[in-house]
Amino acid sequence: MLLPMFALFLAGLACTRADVPPPGAIGSGSLPDPTDEATERPELTQEVDPPLSTLPPTQIPPSPTPTPDRPEPVASPTFPATPTTSASEVSEIIVYESQPGDNRRALAVRFGVLPQEITSPDVLPDEKAMIDPGQVLLIPSRLSETGPDVKLIPDSELVFSPNAAEFDVIAFAASKGGYLNRYREIVNGYWRTGPEIVARVALNNSINPRILLAVLEFQSGWLTRSTVPEGDAFMYPLDFIDNQHMGLSRQLTWLANELGNGYYGWRDGSLTDVHFQNFTTQRLAPDLNAGTVALQYYFAINRNQLTWERVLNVEGFIATYQALFGDPWAYDYPLFEPGVEQPPLILPFIAGHVWSFTGGPHGAWERDSAWAALDFAPASSVTGCMVSEDWVVASAPGLVVRSENGTVVIDLDGDGREQTGWSLLYLHVYKDDRVEVGTFVVAGDRLGHPSCEGGIATGTHIHLARKYNGEWILADGSLPFNLSGWVARAGSKPYQGALVKDGEEVLACTCASAETLIQR
Repeated sequence: MLLPMFALFLAGLACTRADVPPPGAIGSGSLPDPTDEATERPELTQEVDPPLSTLPPTQIPPSPTPTPDRPEPVASPTFPATPTTSASEVSEIIVYESQPGDNRRALAVRFGVLPQEITSPDVLPDEKAMIDPGQVLLIPSRLSETGPDVKLIPDSELVFSPNAAEFDVIAFAASKGGYLNRYREIVNGYWRTGPEIVARVALNNSINPRILLAVLEFQSGWLTRSTVPEGDAFMYPLDFIDNQHMGLSRQLTWLANELGNGYYGWRDGSLTDVHFQNFTTQRLAPDLNAGTVALQYYFAINRNQLTWERVLNVEGFIATYQALFGDPWAYDYPLFEPGVEQPPLILPFIAGHVWSFTGGPHGAWERDSAWAALDFAPASSVTGCMVSEDWVVASAPGLVVRSENGTVVIDLDGDGREQTGWSLLYLHVYKDDRVEVGTFVVAGDRLGHPSCEGGIATGTHIHLARKYNGEWILADGSLPFNLSGWVARAGSKPYQGALVKDGEEVLACTCASAETLIQR
């Protein structure tokens, strides 16, 4: 495919989360006094982040994650060194039943073997492809000492899955009568209650609100204790003491990101160990599920191994969860059924228009815990942040279920819940001409104009990510991002990578060089 070669000027950009207030304060205001009575709040209508020019220096957002000045080729994957047996030794064989989301490449990393050493009585797919849940696998036993192997929660209790779609955070918190209900904080220029903050962090990060509430209760008791917290207990309810993470909103967003680091690191095979505060490590039990690993990873932060083991036992965190919500396995919902595939998707701009592929696989919402998103930017003669006259279009048919603060979400199964089936998330869609909630769209319908609205960005672009049953789908995972036949490949760092189609390769870079140009 020949692309027109003309002057294309694009701002150097990278994007991060779309609803996280800048450091130094909470949202556009500040932390409330913990003893203040509830303040009358303005009507919660369309949210718009305050202009940077109106913020004091301590509230200016930090520079986004840097991207390379020139495109870099996709890194060839290298498999980590694995434990091996001597020629005279015979490995024991572990009989393992595949879990939803498993693939041989990630399993090989977890078990310390090579992908080709994993066999099955049934036919196995390619090493990166998803294995049908419940398939019997035979895996050599190579690891000696590993951590606890008790599964604490199903994956569907970690992500914002179908079984949590109807959960009412505000009503549940009210029933417990704790301080959380009295807490107020300014987020994006609007006063929010504690339960409202929990609900928003859960929705934006696609983390189960029950897990957020249970961790908050375990760490601080805010859900059931009515007493006003003092000092650090008020400023840092999750006991993560960092002046860039003051207040409930930033604490919960940090929690969601760390849980995502554990969950998606296990999913893609990049995580095998947890690290403790005394610089020791523990190899994770290879047959754990991603939801349990997320908790093990989070609770290892700033703890020693002995305390970590206590938190993970039956009298630790899980007892708090059960006291609030009962048996977590009662909420088990298989996130991936046999044969699941991505529906057909088109590139998110008008046919015949030339855009630039500015961001390879990187974080879906908060930082880079799930490399599920791609970035595209329209042609422009002006650098930096401006509203483009070009249009973002729907990549597939569905129902618009969110349209606010630069965000558009399309529910592809049309049931009105983004926690079920496939959904598409667009960020940085400008408020004027933005499609309204409740609109049914078909592929190619106009959604709005690309901009910098909603989040941190240094140049106009659109950020696109996928979810399935509430789980962010990794752009270069078992179900790779496929847009108009262009398949995503990750680089060695976030925002790097390529789109590949029929032997052609488009490299990701903010530099808008010829290697980045793409059209459909």
